[in-house]
Amino acid sequence: MAAAGPLRLPLLAVRRSWPRCPRRGAACPSAGQVRAAFLRFFEEKHGHRCLPSAPVRPRGDPTLLFVNSGMNQFKPVFLGTAHPRSELAQQRRVVNSQKCVRAGGKHNDLEDVGRDTYHHTFFEMLGNWSFGDYFKEEACSMAWELLTEVYKIPKDRLYVTYFGGDSSLGLSADEECRDVWLSLGVPASHVLPFPMKDNFWEMGDTGPCGPCTEIHYDHVGGGRNASALVNQGSPDVVEIWNLVFMQYSREVEGNLLPLPQHHVDTGMGLERLVTVLQNKRSNYDTDLFTPILDAIHKGCGGPRYQGLVGNADVGHVDMAYRVVADHVRTLCVCITDGIYPGFSGAELVLRRILRRAVRFCSEVLHAPHGLLASLVPTVVEVLGDAYPELRKNADQVMDIINENEVAFLSSLERGRRIIERTVQQMKPSASFPAEVAWSLYGNLGFPLDLIDLMLEEKGIRLDLAAFNEFVLEDAKRKARGPQEGRQLEGTVVHLDVHSLAELQKDNIPATDDSPKYSYKLGQHGQYEFSPCQATILMLYRDQSLQKEVGAGQHCGVILDRTNFYAEQGGQDSDQGYLIRLGQQDILFPVESVRLCGGYVIHEVTAVETLRVGDQVQLFVDEVQRLACMTNHTATHLLNFALRHVLGDSTEQRGSHVTAEQLRFDFNIKGPVTVEQLQQVEQVVQDVIKRNEAVYMAEVPLALARRVQGLRALDEGYPDPVRIVSLGIPVETVLTSNSQAAMQTSVELCCGTHLLQTGAMEDLAIVSERQLVKGISRVIAVTGRQAKQAREVGQCLAMEVDSVSIRMKQTRSTSVLEMQNLSKEVGQLTKVVASTTMPQWQRKELQSILKSLQRTANTAIKKLEMQQAEEKAQRLLAKHCNQPVIIDTVPADSLSILMKVVNQLCDKSPGTSVLLLSPQDSGEVLCACQVSKAAWLESAVVFS
Repeated sequence: MAAAGPLRLPLLAVRRSWPRCPRRGAACPSAGQVRAAFLRFFEEKHGHRCLPSAPVRPRGDPTLLFVNSGMNQFKPVFLGTAHPRSELAQQRRVVNSQKCVRAGGKHNDLEDVGRDTYHHTFFEMLGNWSFGDYFKEEACSMAWELLTEVYKIPKDRLYVTYFGGDSSLGLSADEECRDVWLSLGVPASHVLPFPMKDNFWEMGDTGPCGPCTEIHYDHVGGGRNASALVNQGSPDVVEIWNLVFMQYSREVEGNLLPLPQHHVDTGMGLERLVTVLQNKRSNYDTDLFTPILDAIHKGCGGPRYQGLVGNADVGHVDMAYRVVADHVRTLCVCITDGIYPGFSGAELVLRRILRRAVRFCSEVLHAPHGLLASLVPTVVEVLGDAYPELRKNADQVMDIINENEVAFLSSLERGRRIIERTVQQMKPSASFPAEVAWSLYGNLGFPLDLIDLMLEEKGIRLDLAAFNEFVLEDAKRKARGPQEGRQLEGTVVHLDVHSLAELQKDNIPATDDSPKYSYKLGQHGQYEFSPCQATILMLYRDQSLQKEVGAGQHCGVILDRTNFYAEQGGQDSDQGYLIRLGQQDILFPVESVRLCGGYVIHEVTAVETLRVGDQVQLFVDEVQRLACMTNHTATHLLNFALRHVLGDSTEQRGSHVTAEQLRFDFNIKGPVTVEQLQQVEQVVQDVIKRNEAVYMAEVPLALARRVQGLRALDEGYPDPVRIVSLGIPVETVLTSNSQAAMQTSVELCCGTHLLQTGAMEDLAIVSERQLVKGISRVIAVTGRQAKQAREVGQCLAMEVDSVSIRMKQTRSTSVLEMQNLSKEVGQLTKVVASTTMPQWQRKELQSILKSLQRTANTAIKKLEMQQAEEKAQRLLAKHCNQPVIIDTVPADSLSILMKVVNQLCDKSPGTSVLLLSPQDSGEVLCACQVSKAAWLESAVVFS
């Protein structure tokens, strides 16, 4: 499980093998050894569970663009929302090295990267956590032991800070923490209090928070007292470790409430720690970066990296080295974890990172195209032992980087032309227009610093105030809808940590949602859903638990049991209604259902007063549920069919199931062909025709891990887990060394499914497109929708055949008829592109229509040339050898009239021509051309 470095030495051996680097001739530990020693210290000596890094794409957290700290994957524990049966909820002590990205949102270091020697967009966060286990004394003691006894950092170079209190919030100084450090032997002069901004950590505007203690390192040392430089931004005294003691929760109103359970969350940047242990002053001088910097130098052939900053860095060459080295690490990690350069959210940020790196490669380092992608193997060599997923996806990462580099270099040329044209039209001393800069930024993906640089070269300034107004307005526009939705969602259906703790304190049991799986096939093949009766255990409104909710109020209803499916696993939640027993005519609509900390919350608008203790009967919208069941089973089957046709390397990258359709993302090396789409649909239809049984069973998580071919399991799965197997009993796929799971679809899934595949009736893939290079998205429909899509496809195919036949028959007739056929082809092309139909058929028809359009265009051009030549011959005979021809001719279009003029001028080079063509509409078309001789004569006269 551990994402450790390559070296596995006993802990004591590690201690003995690390003399301090400041002593001449002493060996420095590699970054891999530093990382491995941290993990082993907590795992082997202090009983922590070593967990692998989570992907940098946040899972189930819309508030984050990227995972930006080690605690992100543990937020469900801090918030109390982790499923009580999940492995995560069982953990008490955890350690890991987490991949982190800070390049957007609240934590954004992107523009600072390269300007100094310590900011990064990607970094590794070493951390240890206690979930209601140990607290301040143990956490501080462990940290001090690791730094001074394992890493052998001199004690006199370390300074610790603690929270000095805040009278406005009624918070006293954290003297408990101060006393712990003093008891460990830290001198009082090295234990320093600081205010809230420095030593009080908060997860966000609301949620768990608490005082923290930071450990700072003095790079200079020499027996001096550097306490005055702590937290002053000095490069000589830097923070290396932050220990957060989560003991409060920040409420919406701003007040702090004590948490029901105390946690410890620590974070130490690996890059800074390695800098200390390798006796360097810059992160970029450590072995985490030097191989990449060497590869950059080899690739661009310019001067070597010297570590210069500011004015000393002439031409920003060293800044470019740092930018490229940092950004390529970020690109490798993000793309491997499923974030690809795109046009919104994290994908947009990554696009800007890639373009910023390309710009520095091209503009500053003058490197050949492809340098950025060529650095990927070096990054993999540096980080691959700790994060082996990087090795698996290196080729895909290089392809995506190269593809995006080509696109940006093309945009760069367009941007240069736009800037040149704008500058030429500007008045002297004017600022560059903000709207043009915003267009470059938003539409062509220009980083702001690139725009500044290109304008600086011309001695022009950007109207930055006006540009910032565009930025602000864009931020407001993006924030309006989703923020309001999240606010409603958070206050109604997402229980806060205090409410969860109160429920547990009052011994209110987690919701029994097993009835959601209680359905069967009736005698005539229809699905019968068992009724469910329940008791209201608690109501939730305005971020508080309530015993009663009045009529007209929006609330969350917690029941002792439910047959409603809560949104999870990519499947939409059920809808339906509740009725109180004895009041059959009063319906309480259930708008959505969410799962939070084991409690299922039904989002309801109370039409009458609801009270704790009310007996209710639950009615699921069976049509919507059955449609979701059908599409979820179809998703599993589609996943299997794609692997069967495209190869075992095809892996799922995401899915979403609704009653209307299913969406499935997967990785693929090349485009999906028409033949492959047909084959995938055929595999699915074969299983539907066989009406395979769908087997579902809950099994221990440890047993599920043995299933051959099952994708990797993370800590979020509850134990036991639910296995869904198509056509083969679960017992069979669990048999030791069984290959059965490789022959069908076997997946872990908490969703609801059909009992037999025949009810799916049909499946049609109605859309397939590449999200980015190597990642494709398909959308499919089932049942009657699939049959309707096929019928529509057949009708459109007949229309295309009809146009094709008529075009062959009329190829030698009038221009007007051929133009009408061309318009018909154009209209059909639009209809085929926008109509729901099988994607393989859409591609076939689009190919035919494209060919027909070329044929029509060629025929029209040929007919027009014939007509023009005939008309030109008649006009030449009529106006024999005249220097100017002015006449009227019948012509169906301006195109024909122009061709007549061209023919006349070609056949009589010294003649100037003006032709008019009256139209039935009352308009008059006009085309003219002056001979070269006449133009030169007029030019001489005017000069």
